[in-house]
Amino acid sequence: MAARQNTRLGILLMIVTTMIFAAQDALSRHLAASSNVYMVVMIRYWFFAAFAILLAARAPGGLRAAVRTRHPWLQSLRGVLLIAEIVIIVFAFVRLGLVETHAIFTSAPLIVAALSGPILGEHVGWRRWAAIGIGCVGVLIALNPGAGVFSIWSLVPLLSALMFATYGLLTRYVGRDDAAEVTFFWTGVTGALAATVVGLPNWQALSPTDWSVMLILCICGCVSHWMLIRVYEIAEASAVQPFAYLQLVWVSIIGVSIFGEVLRPNVVVGACVVVAAGLFTLWRQHVREQER
Repeated sequence: MAARQNTRLGILLMIVTTMIFAAQDALSRHLAASSNVYMVVMIRYWFFAAFAILLAARAPGGLRAAVRTRHPWLQSLRGVLLIAEIVIIVFAFVRLGLVETHAIFTSAPLIVAALSGPILGEHVGWRRWAAIGIGCVGVLIALNPGAGVFSIWSLVPLLSALMFATYGLLTRYVGRDDAAEVTFFWTGVTGALAATVVGLPNWQALSPTDWSVMLILCICGCVSHWMLIRVYEIAEASAVQPFAYLQLVWVSIIGVSIFGEVLRPNVVVGACVVVAAGLFTLWRQHVREQER
């Protein structure tokens, strides 16, 4: 009964977390449309780094334990890769909108499945390869390269998905030796340092209203990451991960109702195909873990 209750709570927390992530993306798009993207991401990461340091200080062993890693270069690469991915996807939010960006970005789990073999040495069976292929078809449908006018910006969310997938694979790799608290600490601190390098030279004044939005964005970032940690503490990843796709639903609602975006048929169909393929790969991964 306790495990079932924990799973239900984990699913509920994942749903709420996707809502916060969607709101976070909307706030990022709002600020980036009128302010410098590098500065927005930098300030957001300052708060994230402070949050990561606070969590590390309260964990067993404190900051001294959080700093110890067997993969300092890979941990640093992860932090830089994630900050670069965030900058790129925020640019995509402004140029393409939330709906189209996320429709293509949902291919990230499929890219993880495809690269888990060569990078992590994991076995990827023919069923998952078939799902990956179908997911690629979904991405092509969403991109609609045969249209009369094709913007190179349509490929930016795909680049962002590739970077995020690589970040996820590196996270799994370092996770073989480093505790989650160590990885989270390095993600926040190295990301904040990298963001500061590009953000400070691009500093610009913000209006009082934008500072209020920025504060809400930073709070959303800390709360969403904390909740995500809690989700995986109380429930199995295979049970809650499918609900992460709900973020596409929330950003679509926000994009249409607040930003006036249009749900183009090819984007909707392509996103559905990608999500279906992603859910299948998650299910196959769960089946293989049960067979071990």
